[in-house]
This record gives sequence, structure tokens and C-alpha cells, in this order.
Amino acid sequence: MISYLDITGVVLAGGRGSRMGGIDKGLQKIHGTPMALHALLRLQMQEGGGPADCLINANRNLAAYEAFGVPVWPDTLSDYAGPLAGFLTGLERAETPYVLTVPCDTPLFPLDLLARMAQAFDPENTDIVMACAPEDDGEVRPQPVFCLMSVMLLESLVAFTQAGGRKIDRWTAEHRVKRVAFDQAQDDPRAFFNANTLQDLNALQRT
Repeated sequence: MISYLDITGVVLAGGRGSRMGGIDKGLQKIHGTPMALHALLRLQMQEGGGPADCLINANRNLAAYEAFGVPVWPDTLSDYAGPLAGFLTGLERAETPYVLTVPCDTPLFPLDLLARMAQAFDPENTDIVMACAPEDDGEVRPQPVFCLMSVMLLESLVAFTQAGGRKIDRWTAEHRVKRVAFDQAQDDPRAFFNANTLQDLNALQRT
């Protein structure tokens, strides 16, 4: 187990929002609150206490994100390089030994996410802890944008992305990954539902 005080939470809001017509997904509102702010607040109100620090990875409308009260950092990779670019930003900017990433478009992620991920992380034999959860077909699958990782992986990720790598699973496959399944009876089956489209967002509004 690792301490919450050793973890920086990173809200990933740097995508193109292409499946929402190119709008800035993190600023779209759910129940009146921008999704990225909702994700940030959910990180800060985790059971047992939130991470030591939080930051937001965003590439547009930076002033709007800065109004949420935490540091905002754009990708260092060009051309909206995907979630790994957000991982890279978090690993570069964190002042703690570990980083926990969450996407801005999954506002119902578990309030015990941090506790269960930190509990599973054994620094002696783990590089990354990744969440897993049931999907629509009932199969429990990895949720790769929900990762708790050591900042010691920065050099590896820089090399991977500089070589053109963009797939999370291909990079994580190079490291010691432990998976935590959020499939217990008390777990909300909607916890990892993400709003990729405006239709998805409307569905979340109705929950």
C-alpha cells in the first residue's frame, strides 16, 4: 500500500472531443457542473481523503480550467496525442512519487477508487495499478485511463511516445501491472460509464 500523501491526481481533459463534434468535453456540464470539475471534486472527496495534490491536463480554454483552482498543464506532445500525452504531462509535473489518472468524462467513478488502487500498489513488485470493471456485456475489462503509476516510469513513457507509441495497453504491457476489479456487489455498475457522445452525456444527466 502507498500513502495518499504520495499521490497526485490528474484529470485528463486534453482530448479533441471528436465524438462530441469537436467541443471541449471537459467543459460540458452534468447537472450544472462542468464534467472536468465534477471529476476533480470527486477526486478531492475520495473516501479516507483525496490525493496530496491535483492537476488538470487540458489543451484548450485553459483559463476556464484554471478557474477550478488547481494547476492546468497542456500536453507536451503535439496534435492531441491521446491519453498517454496526459499521462506524460502528469508524470512530468507531479511533485509526488505517484500519479493517479482519471478521465474528465466518467463523472461517476467510485469514491473508493483511490483507496482500493493505493491498497493494491506494492512498490516492491508493481509499476502500475489499473482499474477493471464490468462492461455492457458483463465482462470485466481493463479501464486503462484509470491508472495509478510511479513517476519513475517517466523515462519509459518519453521513449515510447517519442518512438510514435500512442496505445496505452502497448505501453503498460512493458511494465508490471496489477489490476483491481470494481465488480463487487456494492460497486455501482455505472461507475465507469463514460460520456463519449452528446447522447451519452444526456444519459448521464438522467441518472
